[in-house]
Amino acid sequence: MKKVYIETYGCQMNEYDSEIVKTILKQNDYEFVDEPEKAQVLFLNTCSVRENAHKKVKQRITVLKKLKNSNKELVMGVLGCMAQSLRDELLQDKVGVDIIAGPDSYKKLPALLERAIKTGEKDYELTLSEYETYSDIFPTRAGGVNAWIAVMRGCDNFCTFCVVPYTRGRERSREPQNVVEEVKRLVDEGFKQVTLLGQNVNSYKSGKYDFADLMEMVSKVDGLKRIRFTSPHPKDFPEKLIEVVANNPKACKHIHLPLQAANNRILELMNRTYTKEEFLKLAFRMRDKISDLVLTTDIIVGFPTETEQDFLDTLEIIKQVEFDSAFMFNYSERKQTTASRKYPDNVSEEEKTSRITRLVDLQRKISLKRNKEHLGRVFEVMIEGKGKKPGQMLGRNDGNKIVVFPANGSNIGELVDVRITEATTNTLIGELCFPD
Repeated sequence: MKKVYIETYGCQMNEYDSEIVKTILKQNDYEFVDEPEKAQVLFLNTCSVRENAHKKVKQRITVLKKLKNSNKELVMGVLGCMAQSLRDELLQDKVGVDIIAGPDSYKKLPALLERAIKTGEKDYELTLSEYETYSDIFPTRAGGVNAWIAVMRGCDNFCTFCVVPYTRGRERSREPQNVVEEVKRLVDEGFKQVTLLGQNVNSYKSGKYDFADLMEMVSKVDGLKRIRFTSPHPKDFPEKLIEVVANNPKACKHIHLPLQAANNRILELMNRTYTKEEFLKLAFRMRDKISDLVLTTDIIVGFPTETEQDFLDTLEIIKQVEFDSAFMFNYSERKQTTASRKYPDNVSEEEKTSRITRLVDLQRKISLKRNKEHLGRVFEVMIEGKGKKPGQMLGRNDGNKIVVFPANGSNIGELVDVRITEATTNTLIGELCFPD
C-alpha cells in the first residue's frame, strides 16, 4: 500500500475536504501516515484567501522538495484553492510539484496518482463542477468532540476581494436527508457536536428546504448535543434562522457575522450588498432576540482607497456592536478578483499596520469587558481536550468561548457545569460545579 501524508491549510472547509480525500484514497488502497518522511505521496491542501497562506505553502513546498531530491519516486501534490488559482506556477519543473487537483476533482486523485507514479509526468485536474457536493463520500475523521460537515459548496456572492467563487465555483447544496444521515453516523461514532459549513450557509437551498429547516432536521438526531454553523452573510440572514438559534436548545447561541468594513462607500466597493445601517439593525435584532448571544466577526483593514475617516467608521461600529471577538486582517490583493483588476492597492503597509494595531487594541478591550461579564455565572461546557497546565481541562461553552478549569475527574466529550471565576481577553477560567 502506498503511504500518503497530507497537510491542511486554511479554513474548516479545507479540513473537511482533507477528510474526504482520505476516504477516497483509502478506498483505493492507500494508507495515511503522520510524518512526511514515511510517505511515498505528499499532499498540501491549500488556501488562497490571503497572501500569507500562499507564502506558507510555498515555503513548505521548498522544504518538502528536499525529500523529493533524495527520493526520486516521491510524488508531491497540491490540492484545493491554491491549486486552482496557480496551476502554471505550481507545475514548473523547478517547483517540485507533480500533480494538482482543485476542490471539485478529488475523486480523480487515484487516477492522477497512478499516472504520476507510473510515468513520472506532471498532471492536473481543475474542472469546477456545478453539481459535485461529495454527498456520496463519508469523510474519514480522526475522532474528537466536533465534526465539520459541508452542507453546500461554492459561492455566488462575488465580493470583490475574494477568490472563492473562482476557486470553488458556484453554490450548490446537499439534500437535507443526506446531511442528516451523515450526522447520525457521526453520533454513532461518538461525536457530540457538528458544525455545518458553507461559504454562505444562509444561502443553502434544497428543494423546499432552507438552512433554518436543515438546522431543525439535524437537531432531531438522537444523541447530538450541539449544532454550530459558519459562515452566514449579513445580506440575507433570515428571521427564520434567528428564531431557530433563539429557540432550539441544540442550536448554539453563537453567530459569526462577517462585517468586513463599516463605511458604506467601502462596502459598496467590496460588493457586500448591505450598508452599515442595515448591519447594525441586524446585529441589534440578533442580540435582542437571542438570549446570551455571542457575536463574532471578520474585518478587513486597508481595502483600496480606504481613508482614515473610512477606517474610523469601522471603529465606531465595533464600539456600538461590541463583538465578543473578531478575526482581523490587512487587505491583501488576490489575483482573479475584481478588486485586483479595478482598484489599486493604494493604502500603504505602514497605514494598514497602524490601523490594524488600533483595531486590535480596541477589540481586545471589548473582548475582555464582555468576558468579565461572565464572572460568577455557570455555563455548560463541552470538554474538548486537556489544558496547557497539568490537571487542567479545556472546553467551550454554548457561545463558543474557551473555558479552562481543573479536571477533577472529568473527561473529554463530557458536558459539565463550570462556574467562571476569572476572565482574560481570550479565555474564561472556572471551576467545576458539583450537584448538592
